[in-house]
Amino acid sequence: MTFHRIDTEGPLRLVVVGAGGMGRAWTRAVQADPATELAGIADLSPEAAAAAAAEIGLPDLPRSHDAVELARLTGAHAIVNATVPQAHHSVTTAALFAGLPVLGEKPVAATVAEGLSLAAAAEHTGQLFMVSQSRRYNHGLHQAKQRLKTLGPVGIAAVDFFKAPRFGGFRDEMASPLLLDMAIHQFDAARFLLDADPVSVSCEEHNPPWSWYRGDAAATAVFAMEGGARFTFNGSWCSPGFETSWNGSWRVSAELGTVLWDGEGPPRTDPEAPADSTPDPGREIAGSLREFTIALRRGREPMGRVHANVMSLAMVEAATQSAATGRRVAIDDVLARSHDAVLAAERSAEVRTVLQAWTSVRDALNQRSRNA
Repeated sequence: MTFHRIDTEGPLRLVVVGAGGMGRAWTRAVQADPATELAGIADLSPEAAAAAAAEIGLPDLPRSHDAVELARLTGAHAIVNATVPQAHHSVTTAALFAGLPVLGEKPVAATVAEGLSLAAAAEHTGQLFMVSQSRRYNHGLHQAKQRLKTLGPVGIAAVDFFKAPRFGGFRDEMASPLLLDMAIHQFDAARFLLDADPVSVSCEEHNPPWSWYRGDAAATAVFAMEGGARFTFNGSWCSPGFETSWNGSWRVSAELGTVLWDGEGPPRTDPEAPADSTPDPGREIAGSLREFTIALRRGREPMGRVHANVMSLAMVEAATQSAATGRRVAIDDVLARSHDAVLAAERSAEVRTVLQAWTSVRDALNQRSRNA
């Protein structure tokens, strides 16, 4: 599926929407990239937007509560949506229908149903909507994937994730904080490493007695993947001592050998593999920003295109449903229920028409994205 390219000269002018912690990280990333220029900051709080502009030394930077209007006034080419997940759908929909491509923070939306709505809106408008699944942008991850190509079919990919962050604030109070706020990174990385989408999941959650989280901060999930491989996630957000990296500690077992990756450095392979020349994708949000600008300039399919990224959020929803019910959950059931829900709730006739044409959600998402 093609999308509108941007052929103008000079840096890509961007409006960052959201002046919280992630929004400020994005303003710094945009400023640091010579291929982009920060055109303005949009936030419902004028004080937050002003503080974010002052923090980066641009106190006179244009600001507004309305991202689309600010983009129009400043001549911006696209927006970066760094709002809270509950605002992703409304902000991104407005931008797409205004003719603005969007680079959005993960997750794609608050629910899979909203994610499907956004995929259909992007399809209808012909605008690029890319989700910044930022932890895909790690050279070691790409090297691990390259080495797996020489080892035959994968039997199991396993990741351990053990950290003990004391965030304070909303994460301490939310239900399923590990699955809902963090595990999507490892789930998405598994899809990338295996070049496969999920089929089903069995998941259990629990909360150790010493946990400082109200919701369950530990989980174990086993996903059946297309092609027969299994992906296992074993993690906790209240495990001090010998902590893993934020990307987790990986072991991928294939027919002809095994790849180990600590989540930070280069992977190890047994049997040893020859040195590869895997291109460096860039680091985290700087890497996703670079890929977004290249995609818009060249029309090249990026990682994280909305149609593909919805599957990573579907893994999260399926895992939480499995943990809540104690039953194995099929991903296609999650997609089908989400499709029914969005058809019942969708307000845009144009978006609903696109959604109604999807006889199979999985097929629709796969056919419209060439890069998972």
